[in-house]
Amino acid sequence: MNWSSYIKGFEAYLLLERSLSNNSVEAYKYDVDKLYQFVVATNLNKQPEQLGLNDLEDFIHYINKIGVGEFTQARILSGIRAFYKFLLMEDIIDSDPTELLEGPKLKRKIPDVLSFEELVLVFAAIDLSKDHGHRNRAILETLYACGIRVSELINLRISNYFPSEGFIRVIGKGDKERVVPIGGEAIGHIDRYLKFKRVLVPVVKGQEDYVFLNRRGKKLSRVMVFIIIKKAVELAGITKTVSPHTFRHSFATHLVEGGADLRAVQDMLGHESITTTEIYTHLDRSFLRDTLVRFHPGYKN
Repeated sequence: MNWSSYIKGFEAYLLLERSLSNNSVEAYKYDVDKLYQFVVATNLNKQPEQLGLNDLEDFIHYINKIGVGEFTQARILSGIRAFYKFLLMEDIIDSDPTELLEGPKLKRKIPDVLSFEELVLVFAAIDLSKDHGHRNRAILETLYACGIRVSELINLRISNYFPSEGFIRVIGKGDKERVVPIGGEAIGHIDRYLKFKRVLVPVVKGQEDYVFLNRRGKKLSRVMVFIIIKKAVELAGITKTVSPHTFRHSFATHLVEGGADLRAVQDMLGHESITTTEIYTHLDRSFLRDTLVRFHPGYKN
């Protein structure tokens, strides 16, 4: 077999057995292709089963030397590990050479968040007398109330909005569906937008089920949501760099600081791994001390 055959087999495995989305499969194939490009560029003339730990270490040094960033290196390494697990499972190799392969040590970046007081200022900066005021306020309230991604927001459908039950259904990464609670404040703003403003927009055929529409009757773009947020933040006098993801970070941080179970936050955010959610445990010292005083039997003031 050659590299092309191995990669095709890997692709079939990811699609059929792991049920990954097409985007995820393409990302994995891209990572393995990087390894193949390295083999060609360095004249190794080896098939995947012939590569050893030293070869893979040289590959890591190679992508570092050509300027690939640390986070991209880590992602590529993750794809290579998955590829070799596939080869091991197919009995193409007897041992996994990636087991002892070390990737770059990544610094965990603590995301920027808005305090609740800052969020109130941003919400209040939306002028409800303007044409899209109610829509824009509903957008910001929903981002914070549910902690959803901007892609999940713009694809939110009326058929997946259940105000009487207090939930929305969203389609996240990898086309995975989850149910997320939504608070009364956000529901109130969405309902007012749907009842009084959205009905005035001539909806384009095929766009009828999307909650948030632009003035031409089509679903909003990601860029438009960024623009809405940028304007509101500027009017609120906040100098932080704020994006739709900042609302997601704020949602998760405020929940964790309030004592929410990390697993529950993981489910609401749609994180596959609890490790991703643990970044939101960057709590202030006073909160940590108060938690110790209240819950640790051996803690002495």
